[in-house]
Amino acid sequence: MEDLMRIEKKLMDEDDMKSLKEISLAPYIYIASQLIKKKRKAGGSMFRHQMDTLAILIEYNYLDPILLKAAVIHDTVEDLKDFDTTIIAKTDNDGEQVLKLVLEVTKQPCETKEVFLKRILEHGSYNAKLLKVTDRISNLIQLGFVTQYDFIERTCDDTEYFILPMALLIDFNMYQEIISLIETRKKVLEIMDFNTISKK
Repeated sequence: MEDLMRIEKKLMDEDDMKSLKEISLAPYIYIASQLIKKKRKAGGSMFRHQMDTLAILIEYNYLDPILLKAAVIHDTVEDLKDFDTTIIAKTDNDGEQVLKLVLEVTKQPCETKEVFLKRILEHGSYNAKLLKVTDRISNLIQLGFVTQYDFIERTCDDTEYFILPMALLIDFNMYQEIISLIETRKKVLEIMDFNTISKK
C-alpha cells in the first residue's frame, strides 16, 4: 500500500539528491516557458506557478520523475490555446506517462470546476491527487495577493470541500498546511468585511 500519510517531513539525503540529479527537467521547463506571458490574478506568470508547484513537491520530498515533470507543465494543456499534446508525449522516454498525468489534472471544456475537482477526488490516481493538492497549496499562497472577495471565498470553499479530502488521503503535512492557509485567507475575508462595513 502506498504511503498515504507522512507524519514528519523527511529531509533530503544523498540518495534523494542523486535521484533528483538524474531527472532531466530542462525540456519540460522549455515547454512551460510558453506560459511566461500568461498572467495570474495574484500577479506573476503561470510559468512561475509551475515552478512553485515543482518546488513544493521537492520540499515535501516527492521525487518521482513523472510527477515532477508533470508539475513543471501541468497547466500547459489547459492554458495554452491549441497546445499540441504530442510535444509532451515525444519529449523523452517518460513523455507519454507525463502527458497522461497532465491530462488527468486538466479541466476539460465540458467540466465545471466542481465536476473537475470531484473527478480527481473520486477517480484520480494517487499522483493526480498529489499534484492537485500541491497545485492548490501554491494557489492558496498566491491567494494572499488577490483582492477580489468572491474569488478568495470561492477558492477557500472548494478547497475545503474537494482538496482537503484529497490531502488527507495523500499527505498529512500537506493537509495541515492547507488548513493553515485557509485560516489565514479567511482572516483576509474578515478584514475585507470589516472594511466594507466601516465604510458604510
